[in-house]
Amino acid sequence: MGALIRLTQCLPLVIALAVVACIIYLVVSYTQSPNRAKEVLIRAFTVINGVLGGAFGLVCLYCAAEGNRGMFEFFGMFLAVALIALVITRICRAIFVHNHPHYEFKRTSARVLHRGKKKKSGTYGEWE
Repeated sequence: MGALIRLTQCLPLVIALAVVACIIYLVVSYTQSPNRAKEVLIRAFTVINGVLGGAFGLVCLYCAAEGNRGMFEFFGMFLAVALIALVITRICRAIFVHNHPHYEFKRTSARVLHRGKKKKSGTYGEWE
């Protein structure tokens, strides 16, 4: 029961994340395409939830070190919400990449051209 009450205290964070998601999706889908909006949203939420998870994790460690159980439980629920949102974001990314394989984030190799020298391939390090 206490966890449910603490979870309702995290409702403003969930609402803020939902509002940010709506704004990002609407702006990017209006200016570009819906698929690009989904890609941008996935990248943005991976960063946002990763930072939130790290910050709330550090706060929880500090509260545990100080022995403040009430604040540890309070920020622990925020940490749980941030980590659950990160997991949901990664699941959405996997589904998006599965349905749109051409949007998969692939590594690219670079070639450096020097005047008077041979080109060196960035992929295998072989001379051409």
